[in-house]
Amino acid sequence: MRQAFRAAICHCLGDPGEDSTASAFEFFDDAILLVEDGRVAALGPADQLLPALGDTPLTEFAGRLIVPGFVDCHVHFPQIDLIASYGEQLLDWLERYAYPAEQRFADADYAAATAALFLDELLANGTTTACVFATVHPQSAEALFAAAHTRGMRLIAGKVLMDRNCPARLQDDPASAYRDSLALLERWHGKGRLGYAITPRFALSSSEEQLAAAGRLAREHPDVWIHTHLAENHREIRAVAQQFPWSSSYLDVYEQFGLLRERAVFAHCLHLAREDVDRLGRAGAAAAFCPTSNLFLGSGLFDLRVMREAAVRVGLGTDVGAGTSLSLFATAADAYKVLQLQGQSLPAAQALYLATLGAARALYLDTHIGNFVPGKEADFLVLDPAATTLGAHRDRLAETLAERLFALFTLGDDRHVQSTFLQGKPARPRGAG
Repeated sequence: MRQAFRAAICHCLGDPGEDSTASAFEFFDDAILLVEDGRVAALGPADQLLPALGDTPLTEFAGRLIVPGFVDCHVHFPQIDLIASYGEQLLDWLERYAYPAEQRFADADYAAATAALFLDELLANGTTTACVFATVHPQSAEALFAAAHTRGMRLIAGKVLMDRNCPARLQDDPASAYRDSLALLERWHGKGRLGYAITPRFALSSSEEQLAAAGRLAREHPDVWIHTHLAENHREIRAVAQQFPWSSSYLDVYEQFGLLRERAVFAHCLHLAREDVDRLGRAGAAAAFCPTSNLFLGSGLFDLRVMREAAVRVGLGTDVGAGTSLSLFATAADAYKVLQLQGQSLPAAQALYLATLGAARALYLDTHIGNFVPGKEADFLVLDPAATTLGAHRDRLAETLAERLFALFTLGDDRHVQSTFLQGKPARPRGAG
């Protein structure tokens, strides 16, 4: 089960935004990635590793770049149905588009078909791991887990919890939320490469009784994830303050119910007091940076500098369907623009970090994925910088690696993902239906 892959290869060993030395980012112009039983066995210059390969099968990707598989820290699989729906800000957008679309997922067959489409689109875009919202229906999470397990993907997901401020057809209750979540957790958490996330949609859609049930489940299962939204929109924040008048902040609501901890992933985190940012960092929680969604809904600008100062774990999230692409290339390109508006920068190496090792750290998966350290699972992408006419022209004129990589992250899309590999095996050949 040994295989070798030859191409230009780069990955992150640390955060290039924090470590200015060369040790955070590693690039080989001509390298061998050696994979054994689905895990990285070695990485190094081709001239050093080739003599020791013996009869190990070697696949060469001339003119291509191998990078670790992309990791999406926040995305909604049912909302692929409503991507690119015009207009509205968050709460109106949910009422007009998201909630009606999510009602379809009461149908298990529909959920299964959409899960297959969604995961194949992730793989086509180079995403090999994702933290995903299903709907309130247990069968939607069941369908997603089953489809991911079949494909061999790393996936974190959970049934959504909502018992107020949403259509009646999308409501559960505290008892059923706990019971259905527990059943899914016991069936899927730790099966293959899957993990369970306790998933209150946001504080506004759950009663205190339901949040208490979610907190109980979190206490009973400290190794599962918590996945929700936080401080995305000013109107949402005011509504949360009215619904929980005893709380000191939106984040405080989650903390009081035991939902602020390691393995908690909070999407957006746009409008937080510095004290709450510090609380996220101290708790070991993560923030999902979702720039395409934040721009599309006019929600606000993510402050990466403040998050880093507070040691908050951060990874990129596409947040489809308010996000406008499942591509982490497009997401990174918008992240650059969001930071530019705040006088901050996003060099190409740090963009790669936020889409790979940084996102893996945000999800507490960096012992398994995120780079090519020997022993890690061999999820990787073969990228073709010249896949488009414009991309080829720009790549040819680039004078440095940083310039080439930045152009790829700015102009790249699914056409630049030639192949996606899961544990050393092709996941979806380019052009597959």
